[in-house]
Amino acid sequence: MRRLWGRANSVNVQKAIWGLEELGLPYERRDAGGAHGVVGEPSYRALNPNGLVPTLEEGGFVLWESNAILRYLARQPGSPLALPDEPRPCARVDQWLDWQATTFTPSMRDCFWQLIRVPEGQRDLPAIEASRARTEAGAALLDAHLAGTAFVAGELFSIADIAVGCAVHRWLHLPIPRDERPNLVRWYREIAQRPAALVALAGPMT
Repeated sequence: MRRLWGRANSVNVQKAIWGLEELGLPYERRDAGGAHGVVGEPSYRALNPNGLVPTLEEGGFVLWESNAILRYLARQPGSPLALPDEPRPCARVDQWLDWQATTFTPSMRDCFWQLIRVPEGQRDLPAIEASRARTEAGAALLDAHLAGTAFVAGELFSIADIAVGCAVHRWLHLPIPRDERPNLVRWYREIAQRPAALVALAGPMT
């Protein structure tokens, strides 16, 4: 039995769902994190000592960290998300996975939290604006990059598109003014129509 722990509205869980759906692998998802709790229970901490989501269980094998799960899925035999054979194209995928995790998503955190999870009268407006400015810088970088390539890491869809795509999905659906990014929007609209993306990104942002 393959089991994915994590609530469907978590951006990191969405990455794992998208990857599993791309491969057509059967799995059971169990709610954990946020209002569902579970992540503080000893049985869950035995799987993931960080107390975070997602966590993937597969025949006694346990893996956490969403981008590690994506890399694992890419390495499955016959995976449609297979990593490039050559070191440099493979490094490009890693580069964008790391950029999503260390730069783009962290820059958006205050915007998301304040606009989605904090009541309107209690929002920290300077924090929202600072976060918006940082995220716009990342969006501009990505838009410029996508002017010369079909997908994030090259001419083929990859796990980098999944990781960055989940983050961009949040950015484009926040109730906040954004600069026009035609290349980013073109790319996002294309990947968001993939059947696996429709499953992963179906729920509201909460």
